[in-house]
Amino acid sequence: MRLRIQMMATMVLGLCALGMQGQMAGMTMPATPPVGTLETPAKALDIMLSSYEGQLMGVVKTMPAEKFGFAPGPGTFAAGQGAKFDGVRTFAQEATHLADANYYFYGVIGGMKPDVDMKALDGLTGKAEIVAALEKSFAFAHKAVATITAENAFVTIKPVDGMTTRATLAAFGVAHGNDHYGQMVEYLRMNGLVPPGSK
Repeated sequence: MRLRIQMMATMVLGLCALGMQGQMAGMTMPATPPVGTLETPAKALDIMLSSYEGQLMGVVKTMPAEKFGFAPGPGTFAAGQGAKFDGVRTFAQEATHLADANYYFYGVIGGMKPDVDMKALDGLTGKAEIVAALEKSFAFAHKAVATITAENAFVTIKPVDGMTTRATLAAFGVAHGNDHYGQMVEYLRMNGLVPPGSK
């Protein structure tokens, strides 16, 4: 049974890793263990989380403080496109949404309650406070991922957006974050800034 669970974990993680391969170019990754080495689910998932964290924090730290209120609007693109911008998040709101998501997804995984005022996260606007909040949320996420074992990785838990296992939810936390990371990269480019991953 244990071997079957570990094999399933390896397959899920392998598929997730393929999706991230292009984004990891140019990044310093930990030494690769010899082929055939059995990794723990916590270690494998934490590598994905660390990769996402490094990319996102690079983007957030690159955006100047005075641009944290930036959101695309009618003047951002060519006239006459007819694009709608109602409800588009500012850069700051994208970042605080991701801090909130880290607590949400990884709190379920680890069965932990956030040690922050979740409602206060949404009201953060300054760069320094947002960077600190994101860093704290990632520390929380890493702590939760450390609780994933070969025995519990694929045991059914309380469903979150249709995901019912710790391993699936941990991988989705990264996938969801990378979606918003891509949006934030565009926010940088709209302001004439080169994302760190493209340098």
